[in-house]
Amino acid sequence: MWVPANNMVVDSICVLGLGQVRWVLPAAYAHPPVMAVTGNMQKRMSSWFDICIFDFPLTIPPPGKEDDAGILKSIAFIDALLTEIVQSGVDPSCIVLGGISQGAAMNLLTGLTTAKKLAGLIVLSARLPLRHKFKSMVSAHASSIPIFWGHGNADPLVSYKLSRVCVEYLVTEIGLDFHTYYRLAHYIRDDKLTDIASWLKKILAPSEPFN
Repeated sequence: MWVPANNMVVDSICVLGLGQVRWVLPAAYAHPPVMAVTGNMQKRMSSWFDICIFDFPLTIPPPGKEDDAGILKSIAFIDALLTEIVQSGVDPSCIVLGGISQGAAMNLLTGLTTAKKLAGLIVLSARLPLRHKFKSMVSAHASSIPIFWGHGNADPLVSYKLSRVCVEYLVTEIGLDFHTYYRLAHYIRDDKLTDIASWLKKILAPSEPFN
């Protein structure tokens, strides 16, 4: 098993017939930090970046309505984590980034802008931040990265309509597997996990269990 730096937790488990998989989870006490979130009445909470407003418009938010500096800082953190994993001997083509809500938004941006060509991205209950500058950030190989995007049509926090708009924004250049989960709010359900497992089996080549 790969042993990471102290700011992560790693486990090796068997999930829905996927065999042994390395799960690398950034520890909450290290990142994301606890901060006062503007859109939540300045209440302090664990957050990858400041959320200026929760009711995001379907159109591209203008500069100043998103925490550009905080988002870019979190991208750098995740990319540094990827570098550490690659330097441990893991090929980028065997790495899948995944997350829900803010974590999914950060994984999406990182995966589509990093110089490392990853195996795929899992995006759950999220939107695409920084649409106003995304085209200047995207990597040359972004259009060849498989993306699984799942969203509940009853999500009250990140609206289903906003998620679809973000998907349509990307779909002309990047292949997406978009899955609608009916009567699902802002959380994960068993049928979503089963679909993710099936998708992972398609994009990850079979490998021998690791020690």
